[in-house]
Amino acid sequence: MHIPDGYLGPATCGILYAVMLPIWTIASKIVKRTLRAKQVPILAIGAAFSFVIMMFNVPIPGGSTGHAVGGVLVAILLGPWAACIAITVALVVQALLFGDGGITAIGANCFNMAFVLPFVGYYVYKAISYNAPADSNRRVVAAGIAGYIALNAAAFLAGVEFGLQPLLYHTASGQALYCPYGLNIAVPAMLGEHLLIFGWVEAIVTALVVKYLQKQSPELIEEREVD
Repeated sequence: MHIPDGYLGPATCGILYAVMLPIWTIASKIVKRTLRAKQVPILAIGAAFSFVIMMFNVPIPGGSTGHAVGGVLVAILLGPWAACIAITVALVVQALLFGDGGITAIGANCFNMAFVLPFVGYYVYKAISYNAPADSNRRVVAAGIAGYIALNAAAFLAGVEFGLQPLLYHTASGQALYCPYGLNIAVPAMLGEHLLIFGWVEAIVTALVVKYLQKQSPELIEEREVD
């Protein structure tokens, strides 16, 4: 799902950077105000967990990769704004140090995976688990469904961003200047593997960790309910 350099036009990259700048500003202010001191290590662990799980990349036709993200789990435990910060840190480190995702595409990758994914996942989880006790199995199911839906929402947006490039940037003869694949190829390519494989990985990992925490550290689930 990481978008590399050279696949999005400069205007697309600039717009998504511009979209993310106020989101990062708001996220940092909210996290600074609401995150408790004892939750800071969890935020660091969440960023590290997201970093590691995203390193298991499988190439997808069209120039990108498929993988789980782990962002919904962080959102469930700390809220979507904290998850935005955690995943952004992971994505920036991957881009700068490992070349996983382009530097020019950091805004796009963060929009998809650090903003859309945790927020969609968090509110799907909240809707399904509404009023359920912290130790309820409904929360485990809700976490799995939220992870699956959120990951595929992010993959869909990445496919749309790829697919729009030939329409936006091309020569007079119609040759694409950046990503050469239109929506009819890019969207199915991105969604296919995430619907069939990586969405299930995200769902299973998220659900299993929530189930484990219900037994071993239920206060993590309960504290999130108070916010």
